[in-house]
Amino acid sequence: MTTTRSTKTRKTASVPAAKRISKPRTPKPASAAPVLSAENVAKAFALSKKSTSIELKLTVPTTGHRATIRSLKLDPVEAQPRQAFFFDTPNLDLFKAGVVVRARRIQGGRGDTVIKLRPVEPDKVDPELLRSASFKVELDVMPGGFVCSASFKGVCTNKEVLEVTAGDMPLSSLFSKGQRAFYDAHAPADLKLDSLVTLGPVFLLKVKYQPKDYDRSVTTEMWLYPDGSRILEVSTKCLPEEAFQAGAEFKDYLTRCGITLSGAQEPKTGTALAYFKAHLDE
Repeated sequence: MTTTRSTKTRKTASVPAAKRISKPRTPKPASAAPVLSAENVAKAFALSKKSTSIELKLTVPTTGHRATIRSLKLDPVEAQPRQAFFFDTPNLDLFKAGVVVRARRIQGGRGDTVIKLRPVEPDKVDPELLRSASFKVELDVMPGGFVCSASFKGVCTNKEVLEVTAGDMPLSSLFSKGQRAFYDAHAPADLKLDSLVTLGPVFLLKVKYQPKDYDRSVTTEMWLYPDGSRILEVSTKCLPEEAFQAGAEFKDYLTRCGITLSGAQEPKTGTALAYFKAHLDE
């Protein structure tokens, strides 16, 4: 390596300055935002018509976090702090089966729970569940992809979440009878709710605000992982019949804010579960 560098140096030095020709650098093309194929657009449209709501979301690359927070004029003092706990097996067998069990502690003493199934086909959801205000079918759409999920939500207190994660109360006590039935219907038969281990918590900051130059409310979430890594997500919601118009308007809003639509889309839950699986014994 040393010989090669010195040889190149001698050759370059022997060429008169007037005869040196610098080749123009070819600029690297800017990475475009992922685009859904026509087939996937049709699938997403069909799912949207059968969903309760649509969430349009974007994960911002780490290099763009600071600029995004500044361009959106986010005030961290106004952010609502939360703690999210997940429950699964050490090998994430529940997650692999498409089921997510989560409990959150929210500022002010109240907490909430959810049992989520994804992906889901809305046509196969029990019609009785769709009548419940605690149940929803939502289509998440992000650059280059989408996923439809069913969520059964519940309420609890922050104290109850701490007691469960400390082992002082069984996990099943956090969830309603309807939630437990939903879990039993979709989780692997050998994975009882009370046998799951605690994975977490993840600390996060959530801000929901109404921009002056955009008609819909926008939500930003910053998930902070114990190793110092973080995920910043910007999202908005709309009704199923507004999906295409809302998607175009949201894209325009983000572009006006200087937020890039390219880059890998990092799933918050999947990232959290993978992290805690790797550090379960610590």
